[in-house]
Amino acid sequence: MVETDLSDFKDSLCSIIKYAFGKPIEEAGRVDIFNALCFVVRRYMIDIKIETEKRYRKNDVKRMHYISMEFLTGPLLANNLINLGIYEKCRDIVNAICTDFSINMNFDDLIEFEPDPALGNGGLGRLAACFLDSLATLNMPGFGYGINYDYGLFRQSIVGGYQLERPDFWFNKTSPWLMRMFGEKCRVPVFGRIEESEDMHGQYNPMWVEWKLIVGRPHDIAVVGYGGKTVNCLRLFSAWASEEFDMRIFNEGDYYKAVEDKIQFENISKILYPSDSKEVGKELRLVQEYFLVACAVNDIISTYLKSHDNFDKFHEKVAIQLNDTHPALTVAELMRALIDTHSLEWDEAWNITTKTLGYTNHTLMPEALETWQGSILKKVIPRHLQIIHEINRRFLAMVEEKYPGDHERAAKMSIVEPFIGGEKIRMANLAIVGSHSVNGVAQIHSELVKTNLVPDFYDLWPEKFNNKTNGVTPRRWILKANNGLSRLICSAIGDKWISDLEQLRELEKFRDDSAFLDALLNVKRENKIRLASIIRNTQHLRIKVDPDSIFDIHAKRLHEYKRQLLNVMNIIHTFFLIRHDGKTPPCPRTFIFAGKAAPGYVMAKLIIRLIHGVADVINNDGLAKRWLKVVFIPDYRVSLAEKIIPSADVSEQISTAGMEASGTGNMKFAMNGALTIGTLDGANIEIAQEVGDDNIYIFGHKVEDIPKLRSSFNVQKWLDNDIYLKRVIASFDSDLFCLKETGIFKPIHYGLVNGGDYYCHIADFKSYIETQSRLSNDYLDKKIWAQKSLVNIARTGKFSSDRTIREYAEDIWQIYPQL
Repeated sequence: MVETDLSDFKDSLCSIIKYAFGKPIEEAGRVDIFNALCFVVRRYMIDIKIETEKRYRKNDVKRMHYISMEFLTGPLLANNLINLGIYEKCRDIVNAICTDFSINMNFDDLIEFEPDPALGNGGLGRLAACFLDSLATLNMPGFGYGINYDYGLFRQSIVGGYQLERPDFWFNKTSPWLMRMFGEKCRVPVFGRIEESEDMHGQYNPMWVEWKLIVGRPHDIAVVGYGGKTVNCLRLFSAWASEEFDMRIFNEGDYYKAVEDKIQFENISKILYPSDSKEVGKELRLVQEYFLVACAVNDIISTYLKSHDNFDKFHEKVAIQLNDTHPALTVAELMRALIDTHSLEWDEAWNITTKTLGYTNHTLMPEALETWQGSILKKVIPRHLQIIHEINRRFLAMVEEKYPGDHERAAKMSIVEPFIGGEKIRMANLAIVGSHSVNGVAQIHSELVKTNLVPDFYDLWPEKFNNKTNGVTPRRWILKANNGLSRLICSAIGDKWISDLEQLRELEKFRDDSAFLDALLNVKRENKIRLASIIRNTQHLRIKVDPDSIFDIHAKRLHEYKRQLLNVMNIIHTFFLIRHDGKTPPCPRTFIFAGKAAPGYVMAKLIIRLIHGVADVINNDGLAKRWLKVVFIPDYRVSLAEKIIPSADVSEQISTAGMEASGTGNMKFAMNGALTIGTLDGANIEIAQEVGDDNIYIFGHKVEDIPKLRSSFNVQKWLDNDIYLKRVIASFDSDLFCLKETGIFKPIHYGLVNGGDYYCHIADFKSYIETQSRLSNDYLDKKIWAQKSLVNIARTGKFSSDRTIREYAEDIWQIYPQL
């Protein structure tokens, strides 16, 4: 850990409040002190950032650039203080200032005050943020590129059991962590048309004309690694019109028309994932993705050309990783920049592009792979569509040479998919063709990418495909989120685990240490008490939950394949056992849900309503509420996850086998001592391999079973053979959980009975409830449960994002630590 001189910390903070905010420290409010504190901390980070950049330039290092539509960073102050190694010292200084000047707040108030930056939605963005933390901690030259959104996906509230979406604004214009990089900007052409022409040598030379110009203004967030040796950057772009407005039109009196382009272009960075249900929304979504990759490519090339006068070493000095298909237009944009702007020949440009780019796939569902209608690309980026067609023409010629006459294979592999009246551009195919590496994010996922999703590409280029199992940063998800556990671990084995998570294996020597196990259970209980308080004080909840009950937590995005519905089915089954059969569970249990449903996903939103309907009945039933409580905590986000995850006894990872790419929540819960109940899906398989079958609760059908189940599914047979299942399913056709809104859950009943059980809610029900019963019985023996929890913590070293980044760096990017 680099020693940081804090001798002038207090004076610097007071000086900022006085000279930047214009008031004496005694009159400073919470916003003033918070911002001043962040500015002081940022000063230390900028000093390290400048030194880091000097090292990189001196050694002419290869840099990796991670392009992602999302970076779900979470609040930054505490994380930065921890990584700089000054958290406790800073706490003491700030608390002393508040005491000396009679300010009615303390350090912890300021930490809780910081909002979550609205820069992401779910696992995709959180993974990207973990990667940036690990890159800086490992002292590797890795940088992020994203969009500086005004609004996130949405802020979730619950009204009458229904999800209500509200604008998720954050202070992206005034955040103390965002540094506007004045004097730097990217010029991004959009719209217009292609004018066919020839150059002076008679060669085809298309001209993109009549385009409009968007300006990308860069803002940097400094990313400090643990130990304080390296600070890299996350660069975010805000979209602006090239001119304030058209003065000629303004002078003619059409004021609205004059500012039309300004409003249109500045909407590009207004909101994360604008709705694409209408044509105008689809166009905005495409412009948004193009804007990101155009700004990123422009910036990457500019950085490279500061040290090189040609592109001979571009791929030796630059690596670009595409986080899912959203940035797939990077293939066409890099080609356009190299050919049109820098006058390279096609073959040279293509060689550079394919050696520079890598693509990470995050989904196994073909319908989730992004496609764009050619007509929209022609309107928005006509030159890129032309380049994509030429890439595809050359690629299909290669396919024909390799597989002569196999037109069916060629049609599946083609980047361009014709349909009646037009064409679609398959962005995943473009990313695969244009990259030298294609990776999945868990062992099973990567195999299914090769065998199920794109087997023809794997047959053509087996060397491209590889696995990089996801990971999460222990700095945020243990050290920051679970202070009690961190202290306990450090007291037992020291602090080397913070940057080398495999060191947690040393904890296994305490497996039979009663004092240590008691301390571990006490840490868990304290975390549960904290979460119980949050639940009690959440406005629409006001529910009292028992910290001595099992905290069974299902926290993730709402989707049918993630099977929150299956969890609810077990809750209803348990309720019926208590209420109708006179059977009580082995121990009380609190079922806690958190997660957002996409605004247009009707079934997912109905499942949220069902959770609340079930909660209303159970939480008010005189008998059942002694044994069960059901809670839905709204507006799941990083800062809330940091409080929920350490509190879990049980982690619900119950997706339909073969549908979850990896998951990272499963890793966070396990390394905080929760026991997983889950299917053999995504990274659950690797967690099971690490912790052992005795320390995880696996249920349900396997990936290889699913196709046969779906093809021969007979719902009546399943219902006739299981009376427990039958009465649970029947409850959705009744008004038991919706007395004031009759029939609202009938669509759930219809989907289960008539939907062919696509997500295996019915097929996995019996296995799930039996496994839940076994889990409840195991919980009764506190020592055995504590031992299982300890093994989960001790054996999660593999799931550090540090390990993931080392594998990317060695196998794909060829970047190395720089000290």
